[in-house]
Order: sequence, then C-alpha cells, then structure tokens
Amino acid sequence: MKGQGTLLVKGIEIRTKKINSEDYICISDMLKAKDGDFFITDWLRNRNTLEYLGIWEQVFNPDFNCGEFAIIKSHAGLNSFKISVKEWVESTHAIGIMASAGRYGGTYAHRDIALEFGMWINPEFKIYLIKEFQRLKAEEQKQLGWSAKRELAKMNYRIHTDAIKQNLIPPKLNSRKASLIYADEADVLNVAMFGMTAQEWRESNPDKKGNIRDYASINELICLANMENLNSVMIGEQTPQSERLKKLNQIAIHQMQILEDIPARQVLKEGNDHE
Repeated sequence: MKGQGTLLVKGIEIRTKKINSEDYICISDMLKAKDGDFFITDWLRNRNTLEYLGIWEQVFNPDFNCGEFAIIKSHAGLNSFKISVKEWVESTHAIGIMASAGRYGGTYAHRDIALEFGMWINPEFKIYLIKEFQRLKAEEQKQLGWSAKRELAKMNYRIHTDAIKQNLIPPKLNSRKASLIYADEADVLNVAMFGMTAQEWRESNPDKKGNIRDYASINELICLANMENLNSVMIGEQTPQSERLKKLNQIAIHQMQILEDIPARQVLKEGNDHE
C-alpha cells in the first residue's frame, strides 16, 4: 500500500492512504454498505463509540485533550447531542479520525478505528473488511521484499562496475567508450540470466518502461546479486568474457533451480530472521 490504495469489500471500493506512516481507511466509503440513510455523525454520537475513540486517543495520542473529551462524553446519549468529525478533532486534537473536503475527500479513520466502524456496518462486512485488509498488507509486504532485493541488486551492481573500471577500462578512455564497456558487461549478466541483452529486451517490449531487471522476480534478483559478485571476482582474475558468460549461465541455472523449489514466503522469512 503506497501513498493511496483501494480495498474491495463485497463489491464496494474503499479508499486507503498512509498518514504519518500509518494505515487509514475511508469510512465514508464504507457507508455504502449500510442499509438506509446513515451518517458518520450517527455513529459518532453513540456513547460506546466515543468511549472507544477516547481510549484509543489516550493510548496513541499524547496531545489528546482529555478535559474536552470528558465534556463531550458527558453529553453523549442525550437526544440533543450531535458532533461532527471536524468538531471532534478541533475540540480534542484527535488523530485517529479526520475529514478532508474536495472531490477526493472523505472521512478517514486509523485502521483500528475503521475496523470497529465496520462492525457498526454489520458483522459480516467487518469480517470481509479484515480479510481484504490482511490480503492487501500481504501484497504490500511482498512488494517490500521485491524492492529490498532490487536495492541489493543495485548495490551489487556498483561492486560490479567498480571491478570493470579497475580491470577492463584502459587509462584515459573517454566516457563514451567507457559506457560501452559497462553496458557490454551488464549484458553478460543479462544474457546469462535472461538469455537476451538489454537492447533485445527493449525491442521485444516497446510498451514497457524501465529495463529488463525492473521486471525480474525476487528469485531472479537474488540470483543476479550473486552473479554480480562472482563476475566481479572473475573480472579481477582476468577470466575471458566468453568463459565468464558460460560459467555465469551455469550458475544462474543451478541457483534458479534451487530458489524455485523454495516458496517465496520462506525466502523472505529466512531473510528477515537473519536481520
């Protein structure tokens, strides 16, 4: 879940977004699942709702105005009592729920609060909301794992290019010719891993942005990171490029066979266990 995302719960699209690195869910979108005309103010005026919000704020918000909260809670239950999200936030300095205006506005609540709001919609909706939210978080973790491996591949690529600079680029070579050598050595890894050069990939995928490695799987990125280190060592040992290509291709095949036998979650878990 990057800056903004969407949950799909029983056919209803519910927006999400990050606020101070925390997950917030649009509860005004969730109202579409409730039968009849109901408003967030109907939920907010409920005494049990206010007690839950107050406890949450006292636990997670050091700036929460407990004095104002006590005054608001004392009026809860009266027929005349009514409070908006804006009034709640301004009076108590609450952070768990907030409203924004405009075309893409809405009322967003911290995931803890939003899940409780789901129960107010109905118990079945809350269960499906939790299930969809957990699925989305699992996808987010999977993407984080891929990004971590991509960054690892980039760092190893720096080691790789340093080895090229120190061992393959003659002194006083102009920058244009130097870049050709870098690209040529990068393609040694591309051919060994993917069976094609960067240029061949671009010609075969004219509609895709980025490069061949941006579309690599986690296992392929792990293998590439290993191959970059090994190629750097072989460059330092003055191993001819043709011989390195054959060795790297054999290593790629062997390592991918091993990695493909390991579930992706196990690879990520083992990596996290060693951090």
